[in-house]
Amino acid sequence: MAGTPSLHDHAALDAAVEQARASLAQEGIPIGAALVDEHGAVVAAGHNLRVQTGDPTAHAETVCIRQAGRRRDWHRLTMATTLSPCAMCSGALVLHRIPRVVIGERRTFQGREDWLEQEGIETVVLDDERCVELIEAFIAQHPELWDEDIGVPG
Repeated sequence: MAGTPSLHDHAALDAAVEQARASLAQEGIPIGAALVDEHGAVVAAGHNLRVQTGDPTAHAETVCIRQAGRRRDWHRLTMATTLSPCAMCSGALVLHRIPRVVIGERRTFQGREDWLEQEGIETVVLDDERCVELIEAFIAQHPELWDEDIGVPG
């Protein structure tokens, strides 16, 4: 179900954008994520580490969830991510019953928002220009890495 931005959503996305920039500085794919509690406090953050570690599952959202560690309050958290989450990352959000996802942009890649919404997860798309610019520039410079990251056959 599509939602409207809350008071903390832009700050949560700011934390995710900071993570995306950190990945780019490490010559990785510039996608970032942050988990925030109901007060807007960042409880975990992460960025795509697939290139840096060689781990094909190290997408920003899964890295962020790993950074959050063991917890029982997933159902009260919001995930902010700079890019629409893929099937794997959407599955992790469904599995942990994270009720809200703030998406920086979905122009360059539309993930499985349909699945999130089917599962009753509120999705808020901010269509943030910073997120679009980060990914568009990366795709232009590294199309082969982008195709590899989103599973396009070589």
